[in-house]
Amino acid sequence: MTASPSSTAPAAHPSAFETTRQAFATGAGEQAVLYSLKALADQFPNVARLPVSLRIVLESVLRHCDGRKVTAEHVAQLAQWQPHAQRTEEIPFVVARVLLQDFTGVPLLADLAAMRSAAVRLGHDPRRIEPLVPVDLVIDHSVMVDHYGTPDALDLNMKLEFQRNKERYQFLKWGMQAFQTFGVVPPGFGIVHQVNLEYLARGVHSARPPEGPRVVYPDSLVGTDSHTTMVNGLGVVAWGVGGIEAEAAMLGQPVYFLTPDVLGFELTGHLREGVTATDLVLRVTEMLRKEKVVGSFVEFFGEGARTLAVPDRATLANMAPEYGATLGFFPVDEKTVEYFRNTGRSREEIETFEAYFRAQDLFGIPLAGQVDYSRVVRLDLGEVTPSVAGPRRPQDRIELAQVPQQFTTLFSKPVSDKGFGQSAAVLATRRQVAHAPRPTTPDITVGHGDVLIAAITSCTNTSNPSVMLAAGLLARKAVALGLRVAPLIKTSLAPGSRMVTEYLSRTGLLPELAQLGFSLVGYGCTTCIGNSGDLTPELNEAISQGDLVCAAVLSGNRNFEARIHPNIKANFLASPPLVVAYAIAGTVLKDLQNEPLGLGHGGREVYLIDIWPSSQEVHALMAAALDGEAYRASYAKVASEPGRLWSAIQGSQGQAYDWPPSTYIAEPPFFEGFGLAPPPPAEAGVRGARIMALFGDSITTDHISPAGAIQASSPAGQWLIDHGVGQADFNSYGARRGHHEVMMRGTFANVRLKNLMLPPSDDGSRVEGGFTVLQQPGLRQGEVIPLFDAAMRYAEEGVPTVVFAGEEYGTGSSRDWAAKGTRLLGVRAVVAHSFERIHRSNLVGMGVLPLQSQEGESWPLLRLTGDEVVDILVDPALTPQSHATLRVMRSDGTSEEVTLILRIDTPIEVDYYQHGGILPYVLRQLLA
Repeated sequence: MTASPSSTAPAAHPSAFETTRQAFATGAGEQAVLYSLKALADQFPNVARLPVSLRIVLESVLRHCDGRKVTAEHVAQLAQWQPHAQRTEEIPFVVARVLLQDFTGVPLLADLAAMRSAAVRLGHDPRRIEPLVPVDLVIDHSVMVDHYGTPDALDLNMKLEFQRNKERYQFLKWGMQAFQTFGVVPPGFGIVHQVNLEYLARGVHSARPPEGPRVVYPDSLVGTDSHTTMVNGLGVVAWGVGGIEAEAAMLGQPVYFLTPDVLGFELTGHLREGVTATDLVLRVTEMLRKEKVVGSFVEFFGEGARTLAVPDRATLANMAPEYGATLGFFPVDEKTVEYFRNTGRSREEIETFEAYFRAQDLFGIPLAGQVDYSRVVRLDLGEVTPSVAGPRRPQDRIELAQVPQQFTTLFSKPVSDKGFGQSAAVLATRRQVAHAPRPTTPDITVGHGDVLIAAITSCTNTSNPSVMLAAGLLARKAVALGLRVAPLIKTSLAPGSRMVTEYLSRTGLLPELAQLGFSLVGYGCTTCIGNSGDLTPELNEAISQGDLVCAAVLSGNRNFEARIHPNIKANFLASPPLVVAYAIAGTVLKDLQNEPLGLGHGGREVYLIDIWPSSQEVHALMAAALDGEAYRASYAKVASEPGRLWSAIQGSQGQAYDWPPSTYIAEPPFFEGFGLAPPPPAEAGVRGARIMALFGDSITTDHISPAGAIQASSPAGQWLIDHGVGQADFNSYGARRGHHEVMMRGTFANVRLKNLMLPPSDDGSRVEGGFTVLQQPGLRQGEVIPLFDAAMRYAEEGVPTVVFAGEEYGTGSSRDWAAKGTRLLGVRAVVAHSFERIHRSNLVGMGVLPLQSQEGESWPLLRLTGDEVVDILVDPALTPQSHATLRVMRSDGTSEEVTLILRIDTPIEVDYYQHGGILPYVLRQLLA
C-alpha cells in the first residue's frame, strides 16, 4: 500500500497576504482555492521573473506562512530574490510528502521507533511521534544479482532477497501498522525514482479545510536518496536529503536551506541521429561539474528543452547529484501533461494539474530572456556525441571513439594522477581462469580492459523507453547477425519498473535480449548501487593474482571506486544499447565506432553501425510503452497483489517497537540519556584532538559508509561472525543499516579508501582500506590498525578526533550513516576544502562540526602528516559561516594557526548542533 493523501488544512494566514487566497476552476467543473503567485506579484513585481523552481518554493512559503515557523519576512525575502545577491537567508520549505528507499528508510524507521521508545520511557504517548505528511517507502535496494543469464534468475534472486532480509521486512511491516501515514511499495515493483515518476507523483495535492472548497497546491518532496531529483523532470521541486533531515520533514519541520543561486541551462537545437539521452546527460554532467553548482538550483529552459520528452528530461534531472546541483528542474508544459496521460493518471487529476499550473502562470518552459537567472550556460543539442563516463567518476566523459586510448593512458599513469599505476608493458597480459565460470564453457583467460560486468540497470535509463527499446533492437539485430556475448561476462537486465518488462515483451525484444545474456534479474537498483553479486571465485582469483584492471559497463549514474564490485577497478557509465554493444565486444580496448564488435555468421565482421537502431525504428515501437491503461493495471497490484513472498511476512504489532534480538535491527543509541531539557551549552570547538584521517579529493559517501559487500576480515565482518552470522549470510552494509554496531564498524571501511596518513608501499602506491595510524602516546603509537579500532582506543582515553579532506568531501549518495558513523566513532569535526551539500547538512544534523579550509590553506599545503595535535576554536555563538581558527601543534614543538569557515550555514542548524543533533531537537519539540 502507499501512504494516504494528506488532509491537513493549510496554516492560518497573516492578513498581509490574504488576497493571495483565490478561487480557480479545476477544469473538472469544480471551484477550488490556490495561493496565487500572480496576486503576490501585485506586492512584489519581481515574482513574475523568478525562476520557475523558486516560484514553486515561494508558493509553499506563502501557503504555510503562519507567523511562527514561516513568517511574512520569509515570504518577502524570497519574493524579492535577486540573481546576484549574497546568500545569507534561509528558506523554510514545507514539502507535500517524503519519499524513502529501503536502505535509507529502514534506519529512518529505526530512528522513529527509537523516538517512540524514548517517549514511552518519559511517560508520553508514543503516537505523538507520527509523520504529518504522507511517507512512501519503495523497497528496491535489497535485490542482488546472484543469479543471471537464465529464465529463472528473477525468481531465484527474489527468494534470496526475502531470505536475507526477512528481519528488515518484518520491521517494515511493523511500521506499516504503527504509523498511519506510512506506506510501502513491496519488493518486485521497481526502483523508487521510476515508481515515483510513473505512479506516486500526482502533479498537485489538495487539502480540505473544515469549511469551504479544497486548497490545491503543487507536489513537492524530499527523499532519502540523492536521485530524488529525477521527478524534477515532471516539474516537481524535489531533492535528496539525509534520513535525519527527512525525519524532521516528516514530523512537521520545514526543510531549511540557504537561498540558492539558480543557474539557467539553455538548450537549443535537436539531438542528432544515434545520440541518446544518456549521451546528453553525461555531457551536461561534465559541463556543470566545471561550473561548480553545488548548492545551486539548475533550471533548464529554451527551445531545445521544449523538444525533449519527459523521460529524457527525467534522465537529466536524475543526475543532478552527479553534476552537484540541488536539483535539475524542467517546468511543466504540454509534454508533462501528455506523460501523465500516457502513464495512467486519472482524467480528473490531469485536468486539475494543468488548470492549476496555468492559473499560476507556471505552465510552459521559458525562452531566453523571460526569466532572471544567476548565470546562464548554453548547449546546442546538436553538438552532443555518443559517449561514456569513467572509469571512476560520472563527470569524466569520454567520446566513444576515445575510450581505448583513454584507458590505455590511465593504465600506466600513476595512481596519484588518477591512473592505475601499471606498466604499459603488461597491458596485453592475460591470466588463465582456473575453472570456467559455467560448467559448459572451456577454459578461458582474462586480461586488462576485459568487460566482466555488463548491466542494464538504474532508474536513470530504464525509465526511458527510447533507450530501452534501442537496447532491445540492437540485441535483435546482433542475434540475427550471429553475434554472441562471452560466457564469463556477468550480464543482467534490472528494469526500474514492471512496465519495462511489459513493453519489451509486447515488442518481442525481451527474448532477444535474453539470448545475449540480458535476462531479467530483478526490479531494483542492483549493479548501480553495488548489488552486482559476486563474480566466481576462480575469476576473482585470476583478477587478484594478475592485479588486473578489468571493467564494468552499466547504464547507471555512479561508478565510484569499489562501488560496482571490489575487484573491478574500471567502471564506465553508458546508455543501455552501448552496454549491450560492450558486452558483445568484451573489452573497452576496442574502438566501437571504427572496429568490428565481433564476428557474426560465416566469420563476417560486424560493426556497431550495422546493428545500431535508427530513431524511426525506435519510434515505431514507442506506442507499446505509452499505454496508460497498462500502467494503471500494473500499479494497482501494489495493493491488490503485493506478491506471495511479501504477503507471508509477519511483523510485530503495537505502537512501540519491542526490539527483539537481531543483527539487522537494533535500537540506535542516539537517545541514550535523553531528557526534555536541552543539554547545557558545551564548549564550542575542539581541543587537543588527534587526526583520524587525511583524505584527498572526491571522498564519496561510498568511501565513508560503503553499501556493498562486508569483508570477513573487517571489524563489521568479525562482529557478525562473533554473533553467529556465517559469511554467506553477511548480506551488505546497505542491508544492515538498521544496526548501529555493524554500521559504525563499517564507517571508513571501503576497500579502496586511501588514508594519506599511512606511509606508501615500497612501490610508491598508497595502502588501501579503512586503516589509520595511532598517534596518542601510550596507545602503541605508530601502529597501523583498522580505523574503527583506533576510534575505540581514542574514545577510551577521552581523546577527540578530527578528519581532514580535500575537495568534494561527501559527494555521492545521501546516506545519513556517513554522518551517523562519523559521530559514533567520536569524530568531532571534519575539515575539508569543500563539501557536497547533503553530507555537510548531515554532519551538522548529527552534531559534527563541518569546517572549510580557505584557498591556499588546504591540509597538504599546511604539510600535515597526521602526528599533529589540533585545536579548533569557533565563535561561541556559532554564527553561521563565521570564521574559526585551526591551531596545529606539531611534534617538533612548533605551531601554526590558519582561518577556517564554519559550515554551519543557517540559524536552524545552530539549534540542531546545540541540541546534539536534529533528532534530539525535533523530539524535544514534539514532547514539549
